Amino acid sequence: MENVVTRKPWYRVLYIQVIIAVILGIIVGYLDPTLGAKLKPLGDGFIKLVKMMIAPIIFCTVVHGIASMGDLKRLGRVGAKTLLYFEIVSTLALIIGLIVVNVLQPGVGFTPAGEVYHATSSAAAIESSHGSVEKSKSLSTADFLLHIIPDTFLGAFVSGDLLQVLFIAILTAFAITMMGDRGKPVLLVIDYGSEVFFGLMQMLVKVAPIGAFGAMAYTVGAHGLSVLGRLMTLMAGFYLTAGFFVIVVLGAIARVSGFSIFRFLSYIKDELLLVLGTSSSETALPGLIQKMKRLGCGHATVGLVVPTGYSFNLDGTNIYMAMAAVFLAQATNTPLNLSAQISLLLVAMVTSKGASGITGAGFVTLAATLQAVPGIPIESLALLVGIDRFMSECRALTNFIGNGVATLVISRWEGEVSAETLNQNLRLIDPIPLPPPTH
Repeated sequence: MENVVTRKPWYRVLYIQVIIAVILGIIVGYLDPTLGAKLKPLGDGFIKLVKMMIAPIIFCTVVHGIASMGDLKRLGRVGAKTLLYFEIVSTLALIIGLIVVNVLQPGVGFTPAGEVYHATSSAAAIESSHGSVEKSKSLSTADFLLHIIPDTFLGAFVSGDLLQVLFIAILTAFAITMMGDRGKPVLLVIDYGSEVFFGLMQMLVKVAPIGAFGAMAYTVGAHGLSVLGRLMTLMAGFYLTAGFFVIVVLGAIARVSGFSIFRFLSYIKDELLLVLGTSSSETALPGLIQKMKRLGCGHATVGLVVPTGYSFNLDGTNIYMAMAAVFLAQATNTPLNLSAQISLLLVAMVTSKGASGITGAGFVTLAATLQAVPGIPIESLALLVGIDRFMSECRALTNFIGNGVATLVISRWEGEVSAETLNQNLRLIDPIPLPPPTH
């Protein structure tokens, strides 16, 4: 007897619902900006619902992944490969961003030659840029390292800072590993806890279209399409650069690892549309973790690579910082020679690692990077306030895709899944369900 795959009606498919919600949000925001701006709580509410689940899911995933690995030598090997991969790919993203912005020169002519830039933006925009600068001042190396340590064990869950959650999760996993057989009951409890939190996420994701509708209606209603103006070149350049990075750079990495980047993008389309609708890659993190496991990646590898990538593998943020910083230099007629741009790259390599727990991380890390580039008026950040919401969508999408590819690459390096099995699973229209936990 043949197995018949029951397909959902098109109107019940999540990614179609999100697409419709995004389109309706754009229409409402354009036709009635006042109403669109008032719909902001819908998007904010959905993101808050999802974010409240991120910390416990990450904790359970990391603890189970590391503790179930057992072999600490293998853990060190996988961790070293992961950090090496992150640093190489992130640096490549920065270099590509610098090359493109120097070729396109979107900021040239923004301010007449010979004139000094004067902030003419609204007081709210200037205040916002100064606020980002104040946040960035806390990103020194010492403060960054101290900030990883939470005030209390439960403090990390209260703040929602992923780096703090990672820190206590790693310590907990090591403690369980050193307990030997006595730690297995603890690991079992954490495994069942993970199932509960993922079950809650499956419930919350069903209201994603409502959140996407509210977020897009607010974006268009509050900022309008006219806000793009002369900044359209920078936006277009950034989107094209991010697309080039995903298709060419990540595509080449995927090809070498034995799979197609386009097939992978099709496989995670639900999560991509969720990220697009909310401008937050965190909302799709639980779904990414589950789908990586379904592809055959080891639970330990997924538990280590995915959460770490959210703090150390921000390809889209790196491209944005490189292009935005040079754009502001061009727009304010600030000379920025090759040595200054190399210094900018080196600083960005550090600052991009420290803002994973900060709202509007891309904008804040840009402010931190500009501190090391003398001459660029810090008030010029106000130029980007109006379009940052549009740019954040592309940043989040690129970061998300990069972390998914990184997980598959590390898993292939570790020999956890063959190219044949990986491609077979990627071809499945309806991904196979996760097997029941084994203890």
